[in-house]
Amino acid sequence: MKHYWLKLNHIAYLYLLSKIIFLFNSELMHDLMTIIGEYIGKIGFLRKTLSFLFNVKSPILKQKIKGIVFENPIGLAAGFDYQAKLTQILPSVGFGFETIGTITNLPYEGNQKPRLARLVKSKSLMVNKGFKNQGINEVSRKLRNYTFDMPVGISIGQTNSTILSQKSAVEDIIKAFKKAESANLKIKYYELNISCPNLNNKVTFYDPFKLDILLKAVKKLNIRKPIFIKMPIDKKDSEILRMLKVIYRNKIDGVIFGNLQKDRKNKELNKKEIAKYPIGNFSGRPTFEASNHLISLTYKNYKDKLIIVGCGGIFNADDAYRKIKLGATLVQFITGLIFEGPILAASINSDLIILLKKDGYKNISQVIGKDIY
Repeated sequence: MKHYWLKLNHIAYLYLLSKIIFLFNSELMHDLMTIIGEYIGKIGFLRKTLSFLFNVKSPILKQKIKGIVFENPIGLAAGFDYQAKLTQILPSVGFGFETIGTITNLPYEGNQKPRLARLVKSKSLMVNKGFKNQGINEVSRKLRNYTFDMPVGISIGQTNSTILSQKSAVEDIIKAFKKAESANLKIKYYELNISCPNLNNKVTFYDPFKLDILLKAVKKLNIRKPIFIKMPIDKKDSEILRMLKVIYRNKIDGVIFGNLQKDRKNKELNKKEIAKYPIGNFSGRPTFEASNHLISLTYKNYKDKLIIVGCGGIFNADDAYRKIKLGATLVQFITGLIFEGPILAASINSDLIILLKKDGYKNISQVIGKDIY
């Protein structure tokens, strides 16, 4: 019964609510929706009501990964909740985990506007926030007394500053990790975001030598929580494999594929839409195939030695299922939330249960990498 209720609400969003929302500025609506989500999340009755209406639970979706229990594999990716407003509301609408951020050592007000825009024909978002956030001190203060009904992680990256050198960027990232750790937050994991294409300096960690320096510095902190590296999707296979070798050698727990699409000639991008935005890079459908390719590349070479989180172009259960069958243990999205509505996670979970049962699986973990071998 809930399955059909979710379908009805999805239709209502597509043909009514989104038409209204899309009349307004993207960043303005993003800010408004996160404020509303934070308010609802503070009211227990409303959270329980939404959970009753929309949340879908089943043992078939449940996994234990690196000692962390995930009720389902659907997460909100870093880049949406960079003010840590949604940790209390997301479980009620079907999310199994969330990554806050990306958060940096020092606050950053964001790049010059426009920082966010919808590309409807491309099923994409133009993103140019450049790690807009309040800084790790403020985020830690906000989260210090919170408990969470799902695994919550923090994405950490370098402060977006033109004065950072390669060496000082490493020091800056380490300071952010130290502050997060000292706050004793009830988070379950960290993401280390090395792949944002919208920063204002020339620091890079794509070079294996430079990546090794960063990861060695992180490992010296003796962080007990799992760490996942947010990876680029615009590098050659040979470059990615060299990075993965360094990541594995440093005993990092996993990787996330991946970040924004930089290629403006990508076949999924509508030329007229991207012509309006000479700056910024692109999420959603233009990232889907590149993400899938790198998920499969990583799984072929490392299998269960690295946890893979699939991120990029997920708009429905088939998209999520595809990434899992290529090797992803968990999946994340943002753009789908904008185009398909706030109950997309619940809808995907509902449809995943049907797909898994149809294919004869008892748990989603049995599907991981099935399309590779």
